[in-house]
Amino acid sequence: MSTILDVDTFRTVVASAPLVSIDLIVRRDDGCVLLGRRVNPPALGYWFVPGGRIRKNESLDQAFLRLTDEELGAPYPRSSAMLLGIYEHFYTDSVFGDSDQSPSTHYVVVGYELMLVDDLVSLPLQQHSGYRWLHTQDILNASDVHINTKAYFLS
Repeated sequence: MSTILDVDTFRTVVASAPLVSIDLIVRRDDGCVLLGRRVNPPALGYWFVPGGRIRKNESLDQAFLRLTDEELGAPYPRSSAMLLGIYEHFYTDSVFGDSDQSPSTHYVVVGYELMLVDDLVSLPLQQHSGYRWLHTQDILNASDVHINTKAYFLS
């Protein structure tokens, strides 16, 4: 069973260690990529690919199923995606804010590309206030797409 940390423990972890997460580069047949506008720090207000943290005692397969269900509204097996690589994201802020007393955030991210054959019917609004589909060049040119998302599309 995966573990969800209490707030004080999680704050200590964020301040002391990198977090491990999965990012989902979700593509349609026309090549467009799904982005959501983040409602939480870090990267608050930016357009970002869906994804999230891997929990303690959660396998990559379990995390992938949970995150696709939470972020896309339907569970997809990890075997349906292609591993893109390992990335690092550094932020000066965290879910605890951006004051001098708030820890910065360091993510080690496992990036996966997921090609959709079905339309996403109902996208959840817990982590994103809205969604849009963009072509790669539009992602790279947009000032409101976070640089850590753009990194997935730079060769």
